[in-house]
This record gives sequence, C-alpha cells and structure tokens, in this order.
Amino acid sequence: MRDPLLRVERLDAIVDGLSVLDGIDLDLGPGEFLALMGPNGSGKTTLLRCIAGLEWPTAGRISLLGRDITRLPAHRRGIGLLLSEPALFPNRSVLENVAYAPLVQRVSDSEARRIATDALGEVRLEGFEDRPGYALSMGERQRVALARAIAARPQVILLDEPFAAIDPEVRGELRGDFRRALSARGISAIHVTHDREEGLFLGDRVAVMLDGRIRALGTPTELLAVPGSAAVARFLGFNVLPSGDQVVAVDPSDTQFVDAAEGLLSAEMLASGAVGRESVGIARGRSGERIEARGHLEQRWPAVGASVGVRWTNPKVLSPGRPDRTDASPKVR
Repeated sequence: MRDPLLRVERLDAIVDGLSVLDGIDLDLGPGEFLALMGPNGSGKTTLLRCIAGLEWPTAGRISLLGRDITRLPAHRRGIGLLLSEPALFPNRSVLENVAYAPLVQRVSDSEARRIATDALGEVRLEGFEDRPGYALSMGERQRVALARAIAARPQVILLDEPFAAIDPEVRGELRGDFRRALSARGISAIHVTHDREEGLFLGDRVAVMLDGRIRALGTPTELLAVPGSAAVARFLGFNVLPSGDQVVAVDPSDTQFVDAAEGLLSAEMLASGAVGRESVGIARGRSGERIEARGHLEQRWPAVGASVGVRWTNPKVLSPGRPDRTDASPKVR
C-alpha cells in the first residue's frame, strides 16, 4: 500500500472503566475503502468516534497525512462522519441541507450552491433540490447526508452503519451508489458494519474487530482464503470444527449431514429451512459447536433431534487443538 493517508497507532480507549479499544493499529490509504466489520459491542463505533474527534483515546496516536490529530477538535480534522440516522434539517430543502457544509466553511452563497448541486449529482439526486427534508424516504435522506458530507470536501469519510435502517430492497443499490460516489471523488472511507456480506462486498480491504482488537486485516479474497483464527472464521460464517489434532474452518456449502456412522464427527439436528434461494440445515456438535450446511432448495434434511454425521470438503486449517471460545467479556483496567 502507498503511504497511508490516515494512521492509527496503538490506540486504547476506556469507557466507564472498561477497556473498549486495546492497542488498535490501522492504516487507510489514499482513495481506499476499508470495511471495518465486527459484532455489536466490539468497539467499532468507539474507534470511529476517536478518529472523528468525538471521543478522546486514553493512549495512542492518530495522524492524517503525517500530522498528529489525536487531540485536535473534530471540526478541524477534515474528517466527515455519517451515521445510521441522517441528521438533516427537516424544514430545509435538500439543496439547503447540502449547502450548509460549504457555507460553514465560509464560501460564497453562489459557490456553496454550485458545490451542493455537484454533490447531489454524485449521489443521483438531481431534481430533488427543492424538496424538504421531511418529505424524503430513509434511503433518500442517507443520499442527502452523503452529499452533505462530500460537499464539506473531507479527506476521509467515516460511515457508521449507514444502511442499518434501510429496507433490504433499497440497500443493495445504495451500497453501490455510495461506493461509486466516494470513488469518483477519490475520498478515503472507513465503513463500519456487522453485516458480513456488506463488508466483503464493499471493502478494498476488510478489518475484523473482536473485543476491542483488530483480529484480521486483508482483502476479502485473502480473508476468505485464510481466515486465520477460529474467532475470525466464525464471524466470517465458517463452521469451526475439530479434525484430529487440528481445527479447521469449513464453508457451510462444503458441509454435509450424513448417516451418523459415516461422519467425521457426530452432531444433533437442530433446525432446517429455506433461506433465500438456498436451504439451510443447522446441527450442534458434541462439543457444542454450531454447524451449518447449505444446499439447493429441494435439499431434504434429517429430522430435528436426529443424530447425524458431519462430513466436509475444502477445510482450511486454523490452529492446533479444539475450537476456541472467544472471550467476549469486557476487560477492566
């Protein structure tokens, strides 16, 4: 990667006596779209708030283009922040909402209107200029919020679950439009999500955050090829299974439930049903591990409660020993 635009070094944060961030190291390159994934409570939003200047870390350093911004006020950082709930002015027009950002930067009214109009074009809202904020759908409101963030001409935009409240049928189009608009402007972004599909689809690189630490970092292809640890593999949707003296990660589509005597390990059938265009079966292994298998819609699964064997192909070796159990308890310092 080229010299980073944004660098986070050994960042710690303690909130209400609990360690929320623990030694975070993270780089963001010019024009890069980084997906920051992890379950709820893993520290993703706290990390974004520290980068944005809305919370102070207890240790570590944040730099932008080599300049230390760790204690710089939020409005002087050149970093935009977009949340899951767009904070628009409801009684102002779309154009007035977007022009607000450059006006705060003390450009002329005519220049602010030009910047706002260009930003609205980037997010495909031509013709919406005179609509009031309260008359927009949630997806349209998020587009306006992105246009306003773009109009402020930041070097980095932080996106904190921007599609969480968007209807599924709109979400896919919005993801692509956000990605395209930021790429067209060459704006670097960190996109926080707990949605695996979203993060792997959007990110040039993906960071997986668990319990306040970055546990894996790489391109989507690299992470899926080598998930590394059992905890990361589980988050990415793999089955984590004991195999002799090894632990392996197995994709659910490479997993089968067979007669109990034919399996590599034993399990009890818990549930089955259709998910989208696939059929999913779920079982519990002897050691309590959740095991998922996926097949075609006509797949016939063993009955709930039945003893089954589990077989698989294409395993990815993780580490020796039994599958680990991620300690999700907060650490007190």
